[in-house]
Amino acid sequence: GCTYHPGVPVFHDALKGWSCCKRRTTDFSDFLGIVGCTKGPHNKEKPPEPVKPHVSSSGEKKDADDQKPKFNEYIISAPKPQEAIRRPSADEPIVRLQQKVSASLKQALEKMNLSENEVEKKEEDSDEIKIGTSCKNGGCTKSFDGPASDSDVCSYHSGFPIFHEGMKYWSCCKRKTSDFNTFLSQEGCTKGTHLWRKKDAGKKVVPCRFDWHQTGAQVIISIYAKNAIPELSYVDANSTTLNIHVIFEGEKEFDQKISLWGV
Repeated sequence: GCTYHPGVPVFHDALKGWSCCKRRTTDFSDFLGIVGCTKGPHNKEKPPEPVKPHVSSSGEKKDADDQKPKFNEYIISAPKPQEAIRRPSADEPIVRLQQKVSASLKQALEKMNLSENEVEKKEEDSDEIKIGTSCKNGGCTKSFDGPASDSDVCSYHSGFPIFHEGMKYWSCCKRKTSDFNTFLSQEGCTKGTHLWRKKDAGKKVVPCRFDWHQTGAQVIISIYAKNAIPELSYVDANSTTLNIHVIFEGEKEFDQKISLWGV
């Protein structure tokens, strides 16, 4: 007769045995030597293997359809690094920018010319300094009251006004302030004599408020000079520098040099 195990091998927690009997061992050789618990005739054919129960686990491979992403894929390539932009040379040729004069400015200047023509004709050939003429030195607020004014000490700024990053100051003393009225009232740092008439036809260099803003491809600079005279005003520029010269309100002169740092 045949002595055998009708059950299946069981391996659990390092113990080995057969499902048909309760004997367990940790040694594999002992497991192979366990005597069968059932007697019967010998069988030349191998019994069919038991069907393993289906166990789902997170480690199992899913169908190809399940593994497909549930969103649209976009392949985005990184932008190519831009070549370094070299700053243009400051020695580039200076070009005078083209002017466009508005109709309202033309009308305002015509009215000014009509009212000032008679006064200008009288003063053309006269070297006499009129009462109330303001001193042409930068920062001086005194006016001519008569010959005695010539002996007064003039307190003025020998430099030129600078407006940079919201700060306003004179190049000669560099007392910086963000308030325009405080800047105008700064006492001069140099003592001297009054200058009632300049050699350049009486033009007085004065500070003038200006502002700027930048768009994607442009820089817009606004200069708040009232009744600017187009024939005497100009802007020279190259890729790195702006030279602004504006004559406004008859005898006032505004000069400003601006460096462009976009590149």
